[in-house]
Amino acid sequence: MKLSRLMGIVAMVLLSTQHLLAQQPKPKRIVFLIGDGMGLAQISGAMYGYTGQNAFARFTVIGLSNTSSSDHYITDSGAGATAFSIGKKTFNRAIGVAHDSTPYPTLFELAKKKGYSTGLAVTSSIVHATPASFYAHVINRKMYDSIAMFLLNGSVDIAIGGGTDFVTNRKDGRNLAAMLKQSGFEVISDSVLVNIAAKRYIYLLAPDELPKMEKGRGDLLKQASLQAAKNLSSNKNGYLLMIEGSQIDWGGHENSFSYMAAELRDFNEVINAFLDMAEKDKEMLVIVTADHETGGLTLNEGGTSQTFRPKFSTGDHTGIMVPVFAFGAGAEFFGGMYENTEIFTKIVQLLQLK
Repeated sequence: MKLSRLMGIVAMVLLSTQHLLAQQPKPKRIVFLIGDGMGLAQISGAMYGYTGQNAFARFTVIGLSNTSSSDHYITDSGAGATAFSIGKKTFNRAIGVAHDSTPYPTLFELAKKKGYSTGLAVTSSIVHATPASFYAHVINRKMYDSIAMFLLNGSVDIAIGGGTDFVTNRKDGRNLAAMLKQSGFEVISDSVLVNIAAKRYIYLLAPDELPKMEKGRGDLLKQASLQAAKNLSSNKNGYLLMIEGSQIDWGGHENSFSYMAAELRDFNEVINAFLDMAEKDKEMLVIVTADHETGGLTLNEGGTSQTFRPKFSTGDHTGIMVPVFAFGAGAEFFGGMYENTEIFTKIVQLLQLK
C-alpha cells in the first residue's frame, strides 16, 4: 500500500473518531468503580445463585483491558491504578509516577483544573494503593504517611474510607487533621457514617481498612458512595468519583471464595445504585473495571450439575485480562480490547481535561 493512501486512511479514521466524539452526549459526571482483583471468574462465581439484581448484566458496552505493568507481566495494584490515573505504564508498587519515577498529573488533578469536583470512597484505607494513585506521587505504595500528606494538595474534595492511623494518629506525630482543617476540609473520625453537608471533607471510618462484609460491615460502601455523589453534585460543572471494592482482592489473596464473593456482591449493589442514577441522568457515565485479577480463580465441576467447586491457583495476582463495563454518556468508547492506560485517555477525552 502506498504511503499516501495509508496516510489517507489514518486521517479518515481520526476524523471519524472525532466526529463520533462530537456527536455523542458528553458526560458531566463520571463514576469510576474499581473492583480490586475482580476478574470474570470472580463475577461469574459470586453472581451465581445471587438472588439480587446482577448489575453486570445491565451493561451493553463491555471491553477487555490488559493489565501488565511496565516491568512485569503481572501488575500490582499500585501500577494498575496508576495506569488509570496518569495514563502511563509504570513499575510495580509505584503511585502516580511513570516508569522513570517522573510524576504526571492524575485524573483528579486534571479534573480540578477544569472545574470539576473529585471524590473517592473505598473499603481500604484512603492511603491504600488504588485510592492513593488518584492523588499522590510516590515511588512506593507503602509510604503511607507521605501519601496522606498529598491530601493537602487539594486534588481530592471528598475521601471516605479507613485511615485514622495516617491522618489523626500518625506515628510521626504530625497533626495532619489540623493542617487539613486549615486548608478548608472537614475531618471526621467515626466508625458510623452520618450525613454531612460540607463540600470538602475527609471521613475516616477506621484506623486502617474497614471491616469485612462477613464481619458485619453492611452497606457502608454504598452509603458512603451515594453520600459522596450527593455532596459532589453541588458542583454544576460536574464531578469525577472513584469507588473501590478494595477487599474483593483480599479475598482472592486469602483464597477465600466466601470472603471474595461477599465483597463482590456488596460492590454489585453499589454499581446497581449508580446504574439507577445513570438511567435518569443522561449526563452521567458509569465505568466498572478491575486493576487486575487475583487468585487465578477457576470454577470447576461440583458434586451436581447445578453446583461448582471454586479453586484458586495462586495467592497472588495473575496477568489475565479484566473486563471493562460502561453505561451512560460516552459508554460506547469503552468497548473493545485495549491497554489499561486507555481508560485514562478515554476519560480525558470525554471530559476534555487536556
